[in-house]
This record gives sequence, structure tokens and C-alpha cells, in this order.
Amino acid sequence: MLTDPRAHPRVRGLGPPVGATGPRAVVIEADGGSRGNPGPAGYGAVLTDADTGAVIAEDGSVIGRATNNVAEYSGLIAGLRMAADLAPDAVVEVRMDSKLVVEQMSGRWKVKHPDMRPLHAEATRLAPPGTTYTWVPRARNAHADRLANEALDGERSGVTVTGIDPEPADSLLEEVQEAAEPPARGWGGPGVATTVILVRHGVTRHTQAKRFSGGLGGDNPPLSEEGRDQVRAAGEWLLPMADRVDAIVASPVRRTRESADLLGELLGVAVTEEPGFAEMEFGHWDGLTFAEVGERHGEELGAWLGALDVAPRGGESFRVVQERVLAGLERLRSEHAGRTVVVVSHVTPIKTLVAHALDAPLEAVFRMELSPASVTVLSWYDDGRASMRLYNALPPARDAFAGASW
Repeated sequence: MLTDPRAHPRVRGLGPPVGATGPRAVVIEADGGSRGNPGPAGYGAVLTDADTGAVIAEDGSVIGRATNNVAEYSGLIAGLRMAADLAPDAVVEVRMDSKLVVEQMSGRWKVKHPDMRPLHAEATRLAPPGTTYTWVPRARNAHADRLANEALDGERSGVTVTGIDPEPADSLLEEVQEAAEPPARGWGGPGVATTVILVRHGVTRHTQAKRFSGGLGGDNPPLSEEGRDQVRAAGEWLLPMADRVDAIVASPVRRTRESADLLGELLGVAVTEEPGFAEMEFGHWDGLTFAEVGERHGEELGAWLGALDVAPRGGESFRVVQERVLAGLERLRSEHAGRTVVVVSHVTPIKTLVAHALDAPLEAVFRMELSPASVTVLSWYDDGRASMRLYNALPPARDAFAGASW
């Protein structure tokens, strides 16, 4: 199954801050790869400021079953899209280790293969006038190559914007605290908000080894020491608003329950469990790396990538997970109406709740990235509308916007 990169849903709001001066020139580094050629395929793209070398944004995503050339073109298209969104007035240079793509986009080679023609046309449409294309050795394209492999290993998916001035630590905390305040009339409708502070669990040995780690049906390793430290840091960051938290609700999976217990100790709030917020079940893939699943169950993996109604044998599809997560949300909103609740959960349920709050299609989960022990804040108003107040925020010492290059 090949997902056309032109059809990927995009999460908007990635542009530079209002009033910001964009870069004069940018460099796009792009790459793509297929494990099998054709086989499971993904791409990586990096957008940097040409003058300073600072990373503005990255994209690492899978595209289903495809060839190396299709994956490389997909990486180029992703990079050009980031440039259009984040540096619309900049001069663009593209650097790739694909001689084919560089020569075809430069107009020196003809595009003969029918699969390449629509991709070449899309890249040509997106490239601003004056875009130049430079071939570089593979060793000089390592950043984009790494992103492609991380996507294929299931470690990341979608765009991460890093080239934004970091907010002061206090302002990030204020965002969380303000989410618990009653909404103003005219924004979200009359009445009070039920605010859900979503915390992803800390890392385990499966997280660190990039292994599929599902809900209650598979192996459930405990938090590692690093994972416990991550959760404590998140709890200490939230400590000033402990008196506003009505309850801590955990997925009953071991790593989330351990994370919730650590938060409960810090905030002085009791912990209850909600099975609706458990991670997706991966069936017989549980405990395997992405590469191992590709080797042992390649056809099944190809059907699953980018699909919403396909499940691994013994596992769940994204649609099934959505149904139980939203049922859990309704129970939560009924039980804690007008209150603030901390929910400790996993990647798939949290991204599902974000898509639901934004009224986005479920496909949007493929365009989000979520860090361990990160904080996301959603509010639901009594007229049914929702608001996202914060997404994938980390305590100041580990803040994703504080100069990190990933």
C-alpha cells in the first residue's frame, strides 16, 4: 500500500510567530528509503536557515510500500512543503544524495518512469522560482537519512518545528494553569470547561529499544530509571497547580500506572484507572522492533501502514482504539464535569484525543509526534466544543524548543 505524499493531512499552525522575520535563505536536506525496494518505505527532510545553520523544522514519516526513488521524491516534497509553510519568502537550496532526483529536478535528465512523473510535477509546483539542487555524498545527508530510518523504526511520524523562539519556562506553566480557569464568554460558549491534562508515560526498556509496546495484552515492562526521572520532572513542573487537580486518571497498563502513582505522590492526588485510555494492542507484534515486524510479517505491516481499519493479528485498528478512547473520554467528562483532571496515557490515545478535540480526521494521528512524559492540555466546554491549550510540552530542562536539533 502506497500513500500518496500529496494526500497526507497536514496539521496547520506551523508557521513562524506573528511578526517574526523569516530567514533570507533556507536549505532543504532530504532523503528516503525502502526496505525491500519495493517494501516498507519512509522519508526524512530537514529545513535549516542557510545563514546560521539552525534547524527550523524536520519531517520523518512512512509512506507505505514503495521504491527508494518514490521515497526520495516524497522527502523532497515534504521539505518543499515545510519551506512553503515556514519560510515562504526565502531562497531555497535542496541538497540530496539521490543523483536521479537532483538531475531530474535540475532539468538535465528526463523523467521516464510513470511513477516518478506525478511526484516530479508536484515537487516542481512546490519549488519557488530560483530553487537550486545540489548532489551531496550520503555521509553529508546523514540527518535526513536518520529521520527516514526513525520513521521506519516507528520512532517518529510527522513534522517537528524547532526554529521558534523558546517561551520562558513560566509562560509554559501559565498556559497549563490558565487552562483550568473558567472560559470567557464568546470563547468556547457559556459555562465552565472540563480540562484534561494529558501526560504520556515515561520511557521503558521497550521505548528505548524502539519496540512495539501495546496495552494490557502484551509484555508490559516497568518504567526505567530514566522514565521515572522524566515523570518526576513533569510532576514537579505541574506542582504549582496541584490544588486545581480534581483527580489523576491512569491507563491500567503498568508503565502508565507507575507514572500516575509518581504524579499522585507529588501532587497529593488519588489515582484511579480508566481502561479506555490504554495503548493500542499490537497483537503478535508486541515486543518486536519495526524492522523485525517487517522481516517476519512484511505483508501484514504493509497493509497496516497508514491504514485506520487494519489491525495486526490479535491487535486493534486505529478505529477500534478511537471508539474506546472516546468512550473513556465521555465517562471522564461525566464524572469530572467542570473540573481539571490529569490523565496519564500513551501515544495513540493522546493523539486520538487531540484529533477529536480539533475536529480533525483520525488520519491526523499520523502527522503528530509525542515525547515521553510530555504534557498536552485539552479543554471541553459544556456546549460540546473543545480547545487545545498546549501540545507535547516538556518541563523547561527538557523543553523541545530550547535549542534541541532534533
